[in-house]
Amino acid sequence: MTTHRLKPTWCALAALILWTASALADVRLHSLFTDHMVLQRGQIVPIWGWADEGETVNVIFRGQIATTTAQNGKWIVYFPKQKAGGPEVISVQGKNQIEVKDVLIGEVWICSGQSNMEWSLRASFQSETAISTSANSQLRLFSVPKLKSDAPVEDVKAHWEVSAPETVPGFSAVAYFFGRELQKSLGVPVGLIHTSWGGSPAEVWMSEAALSANPDHKRDILDSYAGKVAQIKDAIALWEKENTEAKAAGKPMTRNRPGLGWKPTELYNGMIAPLLPYSIAGAIWYQGESNAGRAWQYRDLFAQMILNWRQDFNQPELPFLAVQLAPWDKNRKRSIVEIAAAPGDSDWAELREAQDYSAKVLKNVGIAVITDVGDKDDIHPSKKEPVGARLALAAQKIAYKKNIVWTGPTYDQVQFKKGQAIVTFKNTGSGLETRMGQVSGFSVAGVDQKFHWAKAEIAGKKVIVSSTAVPQPVAVRFGWADYPVVDLWNNEGLPASPFRTDDFLLTTKPK
Repeated sequence: MTTHRLKPTWCALAALILWTASALADVRLHSLFTDHMVLQRGQIVPIWGWADEGETVNVIFRGQIATTTAQNGKWIVYFPKQKAGGPEVISVQGKNQIEVKDVLIGEVWICSGQSNMEWSLRASFQSETAISTSANSQLRLFSVPKLKSDAPVEDVKAHWEVSAPETVPGFSAVAYFFGRELQKSLGVPVGLIHTSWGGSPAEVWMSEAALSANPDHKRDILDSYAGKVAQIKDAIALWEKENTEAKAAGKPMTRNRPGLGWKPTELYNGMIAPLLPYSIAGAIWYQGESNAGRAWQYRDLFAQMILNWRQDFNQPELPFLAVQLAPWDKNRKRSIVEIAAAPGDSDWAELREAQDYSAKVLKNVGIAVITDVGDKDDIHPSKKEPVGARLALAAQKIAYKKNIVWTGPTYDQVQFKKGQAIVTFKNTGSGLETRMGQVSGFSVAGVDQKFHWAKAEIAGKKVIVSSTAVPQPVAVRFGWADYPVVDLWNNEGLPASPFRTDDFLLTTKPK
């Protein structure tokens, strides 16, 4: 469809206000275009909706007019890159006239993932002050309704809201704290589009085309699910027969109806596809718990998901910031002493490594480390403010190129010499430190690949690691556990990221 732009005269504006069309139905806007919305600055601005075939649609924004004709019931116009500011009005004119008021131009971020992203502000640690002080006309919120769909949908039933004590309690806590800190640091309007669902694995947030493009994902995810569908039909039929017989006999049904669990692509179709092609600055992501048992697969799957979103939002280098899995002990009855008894394998540690892998192979990907704010006995740690704040630091560095220390120490290289492992770090800021007086969380192994806890000492930007149980170490691990007990920071107060130097076989890698 064609789009025309011109600088309107007063006569043209007056004519447009009085203009009517012979279309049979009202022009309609996508639900992202409501009062209090935020448009992305510095990018082409698409505005779109629906109208009758052939209907002429005029859109007026910041003194410019864009005109198009509806084709196949849809229309879209584009405005040139805009500077931050507002409030503005978007006027849409067809048979009817729509006005979208209180429109700001600033930074728009998508906030997605599973339950730790969904976790509400009201349920978070000591959130009373955050809620009571949340009034901010420069921070806007949009919550995508939960929807599973077999095919991509085009619209959502939602609207923008202004940050206030009445609107933030049920909003994502991580997203809110991220947006609050980002708005404060940038000094421009910020819009947050929250779209998450507890328990969801990564593959449900990807398109069918993206999964099909990778032979392994097509076989192991798409085709595998299709096979389950075929197999479960008989199981469902048997369950329904037993259920009918139980009811007839006046007895309770003793087992649940068989289910398939998550269907690949269903949340992408219902909760990401309808946001396209809205212009955004980037995405924050808190997910991975549901993929921990498949951590090796996640190395590629997560990277492919990022590329999937980048392609569909038409931003090849879209900043993508993820939260590293929080510490959590699956065996909740253990004490800290029992957890620290001996190093071992961990699929959660492997998932953290898979998250880090994406940041190594793709540009503009950052990982926020939160080893200090986990909850040993709860997969949903309630302290969300540090999580959002560290994501905001990552955004300032990666998306906005600020010269700041945004993450804690990260592994660079290791040298083995005279029975010691000398580990060099990046992102050390103004120096390394320990908060409890003794660096902890390091283990070493020899050629037998058996790890033992090790003594560690800070030496500038390096940590010297050794163990009397391993005279000749060949590998070092740090924080390699479901619930890592670690103590290594930079002076800026950001914790070191777990890592390993070895290439030993992982528990989640196919044999």
